[in-house]
Amino acid sequence: MTPNRPYLLRAFYEWIVDNDCTPYLVVDAEYPDTKVPPQFVQNGQIVLNMAPSAVAQMQMGNDVLSCSARFGGHPFALYIPIKAVLAIYAKENGAGTVFTLDEDETDMDDYDESAETETTEQASESKPKTGRSHLTVVK
Repeated sequence: MTPNRPYLLRAFYEWIVDNDCTPYLVVDAEYPDTKVPPQFVQNGQIVLNMAPSAVAQMQMGNDVLSCSARFGGHPFALYIPIKAVLAIYAKENGAGTVFTLDEDETDMDDYDESAETETTEQASESKPKTGRSHLTVVK
């Protein structure tokens, strides 16, 4: 399956804007191909006001978020890979989410499906099969 981060990012963005709040993004400014104004980067991250009134020509695809914004009165074309987005939240109340590694970024080599299947089969075999329901009638 495709990563869920871009879908969640769009959903949280829309939810925050629909509730008349200001969406802020926390971006890993050191992520490859990320283009943000370096003078506003602190500790390798930048927090961006993504309110519709603060950005222009915003496009949020499955791989990249791009838009134009003003920093210190000067226009800047932002280019942010979706994987560089660390969090989205509402300025007014902090509601939002922090993103973790996507499935495609984690190491799935150690995952053993056969062990899960065996455990499931063992669990179903160990249950007593009496033919009666485990539910009781409460009056």
